[in-house]
Amino acid sequence: MSKVLPRISRRRALPAAAAGAVVLGLLLWWLLPLGEKPPRGTIVFSTGTPRGVYQEYGERLRAEFAKDMPDLKVRLLNSAGSQENVERVATGKADFTIAAADAVGAYELAHGGSAGRLRGVARLYDDYVQLVVPSDSDIRNLADLRHKRVAIGLPHSGVRLIADRVLKAAGIDPRRDITPFADGIDTGPDRLEQHKIDAFFWSGGLPTKGLVTLARKSAFKFVPIQDDLVTRLHREGQEARYYRATNIPESTYRAVQSTEVPTIAVANLLMTRTDVDPRLTEWVTRTVIKSRDGIGAHVHSAQLVDLRTAIYTDPLPLQEGARRYYRSMKP
Repeated sequence: MSKVLPRISRRRALPAAAAGAVVLGLLLWWLLPLGEKPPRGTIVFSTGTPRGVYQEYGERLRAEFAKDMPDLKVRLLNSAGSQENVERVATGKADFTIAAADAVGAYELAHGGSAGRLRGVARLYDDYVQLVVPSDSDIRNLADLRHKRVAIGLPHSGVRLIADRVLKAAGIDPRRDITPFADGIDTGPDRLEQHKIDAFFWSGGLPTKGLVTLARKSAFKFVPIQDDLVTRLHREGQEARYYRATNIPESTYRAVQSTEVPTIAVANLLMTRTDVDPRLTEWVTRTVIKSRDGIGAHVHSAQLVDLRTAIYTDPLPLQEGARRYYRSMKP
């Protein structure tokens, strides 16, 4: 009898397993939006410099897209930063990108109607201005940058845009009162360590890998940017409304930092165009929101992505596909 019972169990188990597979398949089918097949094809995603948060975030997003949309090929394209990213999407050289809100606003002001196709997908996280100097530097405030060698970011980068504005608001002409260098997060830390520059500006998520690496090798400190400078920036007009006063938390770079540092921040937006397939954008939006915790385990900034604030993509209206997703998530 003991030999017969297992055979009966196996006969019963086969239909049960088949039924379970059918139920699981139906469940997975219903979890997809309206039972749709995932989008397929090829898209270009413009990221940033190799050591910046945009690049790291883009790489992690591509991996998540591959899980949800296995037939979608995502080509990552390095860039100088926000200003180049906006231009690429606006001109069709890229389909999606991440860019700081001030760079989006600057492009709209400069190009008027030709920027009308730009659309928001999600507000992601904030970039923090990080003005870095050696730990033994005599530079203690913005005024001390006068006559110094200062890296202000790559041309067409968001760093260059915000560094120029910060310096001008502090009464410093970025072309005459300092010796400017076109270095970003990829080359700035090494030049600082080699004493080839006295300071460099960086605007990025916290923490930025390039600064984490620098902190392991060389001591540095941040120059505070006080909140009264934000007031001066806001007086410049609508193009500066995206900046807010904040602090770099004391726990950001533990090896070199023991107190919080005043600075300014600006929101980052995931963006696309009106002519990008809304169904694709809906899927992209869904993946961005649901992958927050997974990506956030590796890219700290991604932990700040929030469904409740993602819809606020000023100055861009939401793309139709993103709007569909957010509406579907309403209780």
